[in-house]
Amino acid sequence: MNQLSLLLQNRILLSSVAGWLVAQILKTIIHFYFTKSFVAERLVGSGGMPSSHSATVCSLCTATGIQYGLGSFEFAVTAILAIIVMYDARGVRRETGIQAKIINEMMELFNSMNKELSTEDKLKELVGHTPLQVLVGAILGIIIAFIVMNL
Repeated sequence: MNQLSLLLQNRILLSSVAGWLVAQILKTIIHFYFTKSFVAERLVGSGGMPSSHSATVCSLCTATGIQYGLGSFEFAVTAILAIIVMYDARGVRRETGIQAKIINEMMELFNSMNKELSTEDKLKELVGHTPLQVLVGAILGIIIAFIVMNL
């Protein structure tokens, strides 16, 4: 069997990729619904509803639990990974986005006072997630894992 065939038969990997893909598509649709503008960056970008980070790792963790059991080493590793990623998405990365927003506002204020700053681009503000975005991503990932693993 060739390596690509083996890769495509890995339902845990497919579940994780599907979790990410569905979350990114939903994120783009939700952004379009609320802003009435299509932003292609939403298809691959971080931040927003639902959290694709949470969807990916929860799908990975759930699929691993289904395949190897909840008492397995594999499940333990993926559960800890999921907790760390979701904590980071909701905590550290969200704080980074809040700080970026404040810095961007300060840059606009300085620029309005004719004190040009040397920065060319605004800092990216949408990098983290609210607790609700993380929760919805997690639920989405779990549902996708059950679907993929039962195909």
